[in-house]
Formats: sequence, C-alpha cells, structure tokens
Amino acid sequence: MRSLYLTVIITVASTIVYAQTPLITNIAGRKTTSLNGKWQYIIDPYGTGFYDYRFLERKENDREAYWNTDVPENKTDRKEHKFTDEYTLNVPGDWNSQAEKFLYYEGIVWYKKSFDFTKANSTDKVYLYFGASNYETDVYLNGKKLGKHKGGFTPFNFEVPDSVLKATGNYLVVKVDNTRHKDEVPTVNTDWWNYGGITRDVQLVEVPPAFIRDFTLQVQKGAALKTMKNVPVEGWVNVKDWQNTREVTVELPELKIKKIFPVTGERVNLRFNLPAMQLWSPQTPKLYTVVVSNGADRIEEKIGFRTIEVAGKQVLLNGKPLFMRGICMHEEIPQQIRRAYSKQDALQLLGYAKELGCNMVRLAHYPHNENMSRTADSMGILVWSEIPVYWTIDFTSAEVFNKARTQLTEMITRDRNRASIIIWSVGNETPVKPARTAFMRNLISAAKSLDSTRLVSAALEVNYQAGVSKIDDPLGEFVDIVSFNEYLGWYAGLPDRCRTAQWEFAYDKPFFISETGAETLYGFHGDSLTRWSEEYQEWYYREQVAMFKRMPENFAGLSPWLLCDFRSPRRNNQTFQEGWNNKGLIDQQGRKKKAFYVLKGYYEEKGL
Repeated sequence: MRSLYLTVIITVASTIVYAQTPLITNIAGRKTTSLNGKWQYIIDPYGTGFYDYRFLERKENDREAYWNTDVPENKTDRKEHKFTDEYTLNVPGDWNSQAEKFLYYEGIVWYKKSFDFTKANSTDKVYLYFGASNYETDVYLNGKKLGKHKGGFTPFNFEVPDSVLKATGNYLVVKVDNTRHKDEVPTVNTDWWNYGGITRDVQLVEVPPAFIRDFTLQVQKGAALKTMKNVPVEGWVNVKDWQNTREVTVELPELKIKKIFPVTGERVNLRFNLPAMQLWSPQTPKLYTVVVSNGADRIEEKIGFRTIEVAGKQVLLNGKPLFMRGICMHEEIPQQIRRAYSKQDALQLLGYAKELGCNMVRLAHYPHNENMSRTADSMGILVWSEIPVYWTIDFTSAEVFNKARTQLTEMITRDRNRASIIIWSVGNETPVKPARTAFMRNLISAAKSLDSTRLVSAALEVNYQAGVSKIDDPLGEFVDIVSFNEYLGWYAGLPDRCRTAQWEFAYDKPFFISETGAETLYGFHGDSLTRWSEEYQEWYYREQVAMFKRMPENFAGLSPWLLCDFRSPRRNNQTFQEGWNNKGLIDQQGRKKKAFYVLKGYYEEKGL
C-alpha cells in the first residue's frame, strides 16, 4: 500500500505546475526595478472580476474581467469595475493591518499598479518577481495572463514577453485570494493570523538571454576540517541558455581565488579548495563575497562557509558540538499588528532573540521573508526554516503533496546559500498515521535531494502516558534530529509535573525541544498558581529549566514558544487573549515578561 501511494504522488505531482519554474535567485544582486508602493485595489468577495454570472472563469478578452482595462471607450461604454487612487494598499504589506474593514477579511482582492518601463538593454529578458503573496495569486499584465501561483510564503516569477511589455502605460493586475481551503497548504485550521495580500517585494528583473539563474557553493559534505587550509568546497551553477555560454568563472576576491569551468550543459558542477579561511559560526559570522559570471551575466553573493552534521548523539557545527539556544518566532510585528517584511523588521525580531541570549531561531510555521535569513547570516544566528505542513492537511492527496513539495522546493531554492539555515523542517504537529508518515517521509527525501548539506527535521508531538513522556513517532526514523513540542505544565498538568517527568526515546539520535511555553497577559499578576499571570509563566519556565538540566546527553537544544505575542483567531478568552496567542516572552507592546529573564539566565549559563 505504501509503495502504491508513493507512486501515485510522484506521477500526479509531476504534472501540476502553479507558477513558472525554476526560480531566479539572488534578486538582491541583479538589476531590478521596484514596483513597491501604493497599489490601487478592489475588494471582490464574490470573485466577480474572475467569474461571470454563471460562475465560469471569464475569457481573457472579456471586457468585464478585472484584469482588462477599466477605462471606458466612450461615454456610453458600460464598465462595472474601476480602480482609483481613493482606494490604495501598500505593497509590500498585508491588507488586514491597513484598514479596519480588512481586519477579518478573507477572500479576493484585486491589485493594480501602473508603470512605465524601458529595458536597459534591448536584448535583455525581463522577469516579474514576487517575494510572496498570500495565498493564491493570478497575475495579468496589460490584459494578458502571465501565470498563477499557490503558496503564501515563497517566491515566484514569470518571464514577461516582449510583445506584452510596453514603454509607457503598463498596467499590472494581480488577483490575491487568501481564502482557506481543506486541500491547501496550510489547510483551514491554523493557530496564526491569515494575513492576506502582496506581503513581500514585487520587482522587475532584467537579465541577459544567457544568464546565471541559480548557484550554490558550500564546504564539501563530510570534509574533515582539521585545519582551515585547503578547505574543499563544492556546488554548481545553473545557466539559462547554456548553449551560448562557453565558460563560467567563480571568484572569491578576498581569498584571491578565481576558477574557470567549461559549460557543457545547463548545470555546471563546481569543486575546488579554498586557502586559509574563516568558517561561519554564531561567534564569527564571516561572509565572503562570491562572484559568478559567464561573460554576459555577473552576480555577487555574500556566503558563509560552514558544516552542519549529526555524529552519534550530537549535532556538530564545523565539527564541534552545538547546543541550540533557540526561540520560535512568527513573521509579525506585534506593536503594529502586521506581517513583518523589511530588513528593519528582521533586525527588530532577531535583535530581541540576541538580547535573550539565543544563537538560534525557529521560523514558524512557514518560510519567512528573505530579509530574515540574510540578516541572520550577518548577525550570526542559526535558523530552522519550515514549510506550513501543519496539523491536519490531507495526507492522502497527491495534489496536496505536490503543493507541499513545491513550497519546499521554493524555500530551499531561495535560501540554499544562507549559512545561517541549518535545519529544513517539513512540518509541525502532524497526526501519526500511515498516510501521513509516507507523505512526510517523501518530503524528507525531497529536501535531501534538493540539499544534502543540511539537517532535515519536523516538529513532532509527545505521547504522554502515566508519567512517562514517550517520543516514539515513526517519523523519527527518517529525520536527522528528533524534534518535539512539549507543554508539561500548560496543556499537561501543572509546571511541577516537570520534576517527576520521565523521558523515553525510541531513537538513538540527538533530540531538540521545538516548542514549550505557557500563556500570560503582560501586567496581570497573581501567585504562581494563577493561570494567565506573569508569575505562572515564570514558574513554568523555572520548572522547565530545571528539567532541561536533567536531560540526557543527546539533548541538543530548544526553541520555546515563543518570542513575541501574535494574533490568532483561535484565542477567544476575552479577558486574557482577545484574539492573541500570548505565549510570547515579549508582549504586544514590546515589553518583556518576567519569564524572559528566566530563559535568558539559562541561556547565559549554557553559553559559557
């Protein structure tokens, strides 16, 4: 039965494509034109701009389709849609935080951006790149459909035909629909706010016909780093229109390295040694400029070189034992009740983590903005990056698997050169059953085929039984590090239950506590037994820390739930929640709760 299921997934998944692939990477290092700023919008809860009155998708030249011009030909021309500057939204940005009428809105919003554009070089190709848009996105330029994408947290791009793009008077129309559906990833049931909109940058990217679409370079897997001299590195360069490219050059100017490789196919394999160098780590987040060129195209990227692996019961970073002092975080700025998107937002959130004493963050429960991973690179913060395979998606569906695998591919493609990312996660708290295990095992295999240099994990659940906490999920056999979410003292008894907790592990691997936490409202005080009080959360963390100190030797770290309070429509205690999950160590106004300092003290001790 299992083999049949896997075959069906592979067969069906290969036929479903939601956006043009493969993805262009290193957008920051290319010639771009930003389309950020004010966009006009129309709220369309019935999908009138997309469907006719028989609920059939409108044809491309349908005058009433919202992707076609809203300008009447004459005074008798009937137009039943109109974009205007009286109704605008900021891009990037979620719509929920920009007007009160959007607060709980889930559905379709049409965006329109008018612009002029002239290519720097007449022979260049132009791509339209979206950092992310939640969730289902249909893109039209000057009345022509460029394509469609599903997934709210990963980038996508479309090539823009020369016949469509104009020097003046372009109008880009984007239909964004954040409606939740059972057969999507994530599904209808989540514990975070479903922010809708074009939430990340939109850019036009200019490249020559034969351009470097993607590349990667990292320390060779399994390399013995006894010294920092002659370090073997390997990777590849992906060249578009490779038939017109003779060679690829890779340079690291600081190390006086210049290597030339012949081009005999779309992918050019790289392998060479680096001289005396400094490895990337949280203590020394050294980044080297890497220049890749092919004559027509030249891109630069900042890359840190390091190794991450499991050896026996330990996680090793650059060959040395690593204890991850982590924290979970959502991509949200609580003080402004909005989706985070900018470098400044990343600096704020990662700055909080640094102050807490963290050397690692778990980005929950979806890939965060590229600004986050790039900032983590420069700040020296390790990263767990995850796709939103969350709780109860349809694990029997080949189409759902394809959606998950597509998001996994887009996440890894975008961030494979980020030294900070050491763990790819394929999901969170998924129910134990055969179909789910096959589904997740396939995702793990896909992650390893896309990137064999990092660890792969998933946040599992604890099996609480008569005083014994068992970690026996069958998925543990396939992950590199066994990670689980435990809430002894919040969802299971009181915090003093930690004192008698017994742990049983079915797998002889390093283990990681991917979540633990208790909810409290900042400023509400009582004794330690009073739920929702700061004192209860403080007690919870004191008991948890004491338990951590008694954990077995294969305890590799933790990422408590979580850094900051965040919005969630599941949290409806009108006294203590009011639509917020308040398990944060920092509250909605950026104020630190008492438990912040308990965890900070533990991390300071572990960091010695």
